[in-house]
Amino acid sequence: MLRTPEHRPRHRELHRTERVGWLRAAVLGANDGIVSVAGVVVGVAASGAEPGAILTAGIAATVAGAMSMAAGEYVSVQSQADTEEADMAIEKRELREDPEAELEELAQIYRQRGLEPALARQVAEQLTAHDALGAHARDELGISESLRARPVQAASASAAAFCAGAVLPVAATLLSPPAATGLVVTSATLVGLLLSGALAAWTGGAPMLRGALRVGFWGAAAMAAAHLIGGLFDVAV
Repeated sequence: MLRTPEHRPRHRELHRTERVGWLRAAVLGANDGIVSVAGVVVGVAASGAEPGAILTAGIAATVAGAMSMAAGEYVSVQSQADTEEADMAIEKRELREDPEAELEELAQIYRQRGLEPALARQVAEQLTAHDALGAHARDELGISESLRARPVQAASASAAAFCAGAVLPVAATLLSPPAATGLVVTSATLVGLLLSGALAAWTGGAPMLRGALRVGFWGAAAMAAAHLIGGLFDVAV
């Protein structure tokens, strides 16, 4: 039996571009939370510090790091948002002052993408009639609703993910024997980073093994450097 278009099942596509803003901030925050806090713990442990001092250093690094990540993400993404707003303001003014030139500019974009001149002009006219500013934002400036800068979202995702990542080395510090704090934290951190890299890759649609190894490699390098620096002091603090 033939199905009419209205009776055919809808083809639903799952795209991941809408996750880009918060996913990037969350992945960065989680990995930084694991690596930076674990690095502090491992470095302080390697210096011969007492367990209480190691734990205090880890908690302090968690609080400071989360605030730093939130502030950094907010400032960075807000700068992008400011740039987008400035470009949108320019487009508004140009559409108001010279709409015909803007229409031709839009048609030229579609011609360059492969449309016939007459069709490109028709598409430009219809999109301009529907939403001129939206058409120029999307096709001229590359600004779409799903990819627009969201400073508060990025800052919140980064800080929350940092704290979530920092739980691993702090918990490992609490549960490990005092004499083996550095080894336990390093091992737990590497496992956590491999899982974090794989999860981030899966969420973004990338190969999980590649993501895990990439994150794990840089985490191992950070742990080695932190242990080396801590060992240079080798004094109780």
